Formats: sequence, C-alpha cells, structure tokens
Amino acid sequence: MIRTAIAVALTLVSVPLFATTYTLEPNYTQGVVHWDHLGFSTPAAQFGQGTGTLDFDQAEPTKASLQVTIPLATLSTSVPDLDEHLRSADFFDIAKFPSATFTSTKVEKGSAADRLTVTGELNLHGVTKPVTLAVTIVKVGANPRNSVPTIGFDATTTLKRSEFGMGKFVPQVSDAIPVHIAAQAVDAKAYAEYLKAQEQQEAKEKSAAAKK
Repeated sequence: MIRTAIAVALTLVSVPLFATTYTLEPNYTQGVVHWDHLGFSTPAAQFGQGTGTLDFDQAEPTKASLQVTIPLATLSTSVPDLDEHLRSADFFDIAKFPSATFTSTKVEKGSAADRLTVTGELNLHGVTKPVTLAVTIVKVGANPRNSVPTIGFDATTTLKRSEFGMGKFVPQVSDAIPVHIAAQAVDAKAYAEYLKAQEQQEAKEKSAAAKK
C-alpha cells in the first residue's frame, strides 16, 4: 500500500525530481512581433523584461515546466504615436491589462534533439487561449562570465490577434501576427549564491577602503 501510494504521488509530479529550477533573466528575455500593414510594409514591435521560472532536466526535456510574465508597458515600435495607440484601449489596453502570461501545459519532443513543442495557456488582453510554441534550445551550460548554469532558447508562434479581442482594422492590417521570442535563464539557486558572494565581496572592498 505504501509503495503504491508513493508511486501514484510520483506520477502526479509535473516536474522531474532532478530538474533544475531556472530564473528567467529579464534583460535577456524579449520578443518581436510583425504584422502586415495594408500590404505595403511589415512593421515590427519589441517587448521585453520577461520574468518567470523554468523547471528543466536536459535528460527529460518533455517534463519541463515554464511560466512567463511579460510587462506590456515595454512594448515599443520606436514610433511614439504608434506605441501610444497600441497601448490604448483600441489594442492592448495596458491600463486595464498590464501584462501577458504564458503557462506551459505540455512539452513534446520536436524534429531534432534541440527542438521541443511547448503547448500552454496564454493570457492576453483578458483572454486565455491555448498556444503552441516551436522551441529551439540554443545552449545549456555554464555562463563563462560567472560560471552559473544557464540555458538559452528561442521560440516562435503565430497568434491571431482577433481571438484576443484586438481585431481592430482586420483585414486591412493582418490578423495573423508572427512572434519570435529569445530567452535566457539561470540556475536559481546557483545565481542566488553568486549574488550573495558578490555582495560579500563588495562589502569587504568597502570595509577595506574605509580603513585606508
């Protein structure tokens, strides 16, 4: 009975026991979206400063788990008037919906060892819908600058903005919006220890300088 209970409990765990918990680095988590404008051009906007966590075991990538939050105030086209319009109630309405979130629900192997198909729930503009990302694992290893275990990955998908209540000007301005995301995450525990060591070193240097 005890063994059976343990076995059942283990099957309910969505993350492998030996998975590493990574923290997304906001300065290296960003995305780009494109759209067709009246058939004449394909403008782009960038968003960034994503935060969240990734539980990942390189030996069992299909048991990975990802949660990301994107602050929509970072949305930028480099055209101030367009930025203001996109942030208004006509589109993202960031005063009411300041962020977008993605939470994975399933991870499957892709066409190659470094490819994964990640399905999850995207909450955007007050609407939650399933979205599938084509993910490429760029690199897993120690960051040469601080030796902290790090993972980098790219992801692509295409969203239909009308499905999220942002269909203004469709079809003159395209409904289908290609999205490309680049992200980098660090081992949460190792990074915390690195920051602590940095703080201790800075404190020692300040103390030594004060004694001079």
